[in-house]
Amino acid sequence: ILHLSSAASLEFGDLLQIKKQLISVISLCKERGLVHSVKWASELAFALDPLPKDELPPPPPFTEEDAQDLDALALAKSYFDLKEYDRAAYFLRGCRSHKAYFLYMYSRYLSGEKKKDDETVDSLGPLEKGQVRNEALRELRVELSKKHSAGELDGFTLYLYGVVLRKLDLLKEAVDVFVEATHALPLHWGAWLELCNLITNIEMLKSLSLPDCWIRDFFMAHMYTELQMIKEALQKYQSLIEAGFSKSTYIISQIAVAYHNIRDIDQALALFNELRDQDPYRIENMDTFSNLLYVKSMKPELSYLAHNLVEIDKYRVETCCVIGNYYSLRSQHEKAALYFQRALKLNPRCLGAWTLMGHEYMEMKNTSAAIQAYRHAVEVNKRDYRAWYGLGQTYEILKMPFYCLYYYRKAHQLRPNDSRMLVALGESYEKLSQHVEAKKCYWRAYSVGDVEKMALLKLAKLHEQLNESDDAAQCYIIYIQDIFSCGEQLEHAEVSTALRYLGQYYFKNKLYDEASLCAQRCCDYNDAREEGKALLRQISQVRDQAETPSAELFAPLSNNNTPVRRVSPLNLSSFTP
Repeated sequence: ILHLSSAASLEFGDLLQIKKQLISVISLCKERGLVHSVKWASELAFALDPLPKDELPPPPPFTEEDAQDLDALALAKSYFDLKEYDRAAYFLRGCRSHKAYFLYMYSRYLSGEKKKDDETVDSLGPLEKGQVRNEALRELRVELSKKHSAGELDGFTLYLYGVVLRKLDLLKEAVDVFVEATHALPLHWGAWLELCNLITNIEMLKSLSLPDCWIRDFFMAHMYTELQMIKEALQKYQSLIEAGFSKSTYIISQIAVAYHNIRDIDQALALFNELRDQDPYRIENMDTFSNLLYVKSMKPELSYLAHNLVEIDKYRVETCCVIGNYYSLRSQHEKAALYFQRALKLNPRCLGAWTLMGHEYMEMKNTSAAIQAYRHAVEVNKRDYRAWYGLGQTYEILKMPFYCLYYYRKAHQLRPNDSRMLVALGESYEKLSQHVEAKKCYWRAYSVGDVEKMALLKLAKLHEQLNESDDAAQCYIIYIQDIFSCGEQLEHAEVSTALRYLGQYYFKNKLYDEASLCAQRCCDYNDAREEGKALLRQISQVRDQAETPSAELFAPLSNNNTPVRRVSPLNLSSFTP
């Protein structure tokens, strides 16, 4: 392991060395049964050019203890691979080598996890929180902490110690141990990934002293994605691609997920399609791909993806989530919820499934089950803004605006530039009669780029309620310009409401030309036609009565009660609805 630590501070200039390190760490992880780290390193190594025969790294040094434990280790590893963990641990008792000690402890840990999972599936549906614990954790912690104090743990056993601490909810100690593990063995991706799940904000990330090693760039990019700092994440991944990892399917999938997080749906779809071309039997991240297809209502594509994944492996969490999304898109919500439950039976820590199940229960008007599902999602990952937002929506249905406010705030903190969170916050403030806060939220939602084009409308209506007619008119004007400039007709566009208000507003302010223009435009909309005609009649009556020069018409404006701050007349001629 030593030769890996010393060489780990390379820059990307030397891809040859990186490839050698990856090959070494793959064999180390393989011997210890750390399959996910093996997969990650292998995918990266595959993206780099193959090494010539004489450049292949030498096998790790072999000690006297390794020689003594060789047979026991080979036997135990065969049982371990067959998931007979207790049997593997039994034959490793009393072994002295680092490798055998790790496998001994890891077998005991996995044995406890397997029993816990079996018990969870046997006794409970996924919505009931069973107090089932991994019984082995406490003993493992006691033994590992003794060795830790004596400084006898290597990079792999430090990683295992960290996992045990995390499972016992000793998160602060776990972070310290994982940082120590990354220093002891920088190339073990598992330790970095565990650290990712424990870091809650950018301040905490900056406070950690991490080893200066090329793998740290992968960690930082992953971390930026998790913390919703997508711009920084994309820059990092771009620099990794330029450094020589352009063929890496891992990086393509991460960039696709990043685009999904900022709702750049077309970019994300293009990348997922490229990923499926390169790796057609891949199942990871396909649940995210199905979310995108769902949002775009692409039924045939989602149906194809679901059938395709069922052929590959129908008992994978991602497959169940994709099928759940497929049924949800077809409005078969009971069936969808059933598949998300199946996903959770396969993996109770599957974040996406909890959130999606919450959405399905919302559709079925089962608010208490929805709340429970969203709470589970938040327990699994405090950074899941969709679950916080879902909780806010659920309490909105229950007409509990104080609760809504708390949950929408959480969602907004995680996604400060997402207009949907801001509009929801504004609505909650409005219900609580905190009008100043509500106005701020709506205006900010418009400023960050309003996805649903609702913020200005809500702001205008709020100004209207508060009799702030100038501000309301200004908002309606920008709203109409916004709707027409985006070209596509939105389903909920309330242009007629805006035109009706502006017509009346201009009429009150004696700007008859603008008022009649708005009234004429009202006639284009069914729900405002009658009012438009009525306003046109009123205008012509006023004009008939006042056959006076127009200069006198506008003179009294400054003396009457209208505020002096004037609104610029709306130039509607350039827009065609």
